[in-house]
Amino acid sequence: MSADTAPVAIPRAPSSADPYAEPAPAPRRAFLHALNPLAKLGAAVPAMIVLAFVRDLATPAAFLALAYALILTGARLTRRALLLLLVGLPVGMLLLAATFAVWVDASLVDDTAAVLTVGPWTLFAGALQIGAATALRLGAILALALIGGLTTTGPDLVRAGVQQLRIPYRVGYAALAAYRFVPRFGTELSVIRAAHRVRGYGAGGGRGPFARIARGWGYIVPLLAGAIRHAERVALAMDARAFGAYPTRTERHLVPFRTRDAVFLVLMIAASAVIFTVFFPWQLP
Repeated sequence: MSADTAPVAIPRAPSSADPYAEPAPAPRRAFLHALNPLAKLGAAVPAMIVLAFVRDLATPAAFLALAYALILTGARLTRRALLLLLVGLPVGMLLLAATFAVWVDASLVDDTAAVLTVGPWTLFAGALQIGAATALRLGAILALALIGGLTTTGPDLVRAGVQQLRIPYRVGYAALAAYRFVPRFGTELSVIRAAHRVRGYGAGGGRGPFARIARGWGYIVPLLAGAIRHAERVALAMDARAFGAYPTRTERHLVPFRTRDAVFLVLMIAASAVIFTVFFPWQLP
């Protein structure tokens, strides 16, 4: 065989069965999703309690920075959630700060410098400070709530409460059933709307807000009937499985509380204590 007719090796894409194929890149680790829901809840609640009693700027700003650092480094964020964090929340805080600053009684802050004067109305620097502090406090509370809200599902929270807090499983799984009702209502509402459009109900009612309210009343009875039928089916299924007949039950999905959960909880409480101690404007006699 001559050199001109020598076989040429054709490269092929590596398959999953190819032992020489390069391994797929591992997904980015998001440690917040692996934590127990109660650990995330217990880590955020003390900071929220602290924020309810502070009125300065530095303390809520520090808590806001801590919450942002945890969410951006430890959560798998969708584009919508990332847009909410980077654009929606800051814009909302700016609007809240301006609104609160406008509504502050000028007589309470007239000893500070005037920032803006429009006719008889004057905006003082003290009012801006009060508005910014209030907006920062609300934004920090919301960001702390998003630590668990963006990384925890409702069923996992209910299961953790039943398994670790010893909430009666009848109460816990009743809440879980109610949680499952919410998306079902949305599905049934879309079906009812489609059925009304096919039958021409409300076609001549107009497009204004009152027409929408009138059409909404027509959805209530079918939604209630569907909810009652679904609740009856759930009750029969739970009764057939002897739900509630015994004081305890075997869990299929375990949500354990591990050492890393305890470490995260302790570190967050310590961080909250440090932030409160360092940034809160203590006034010693």
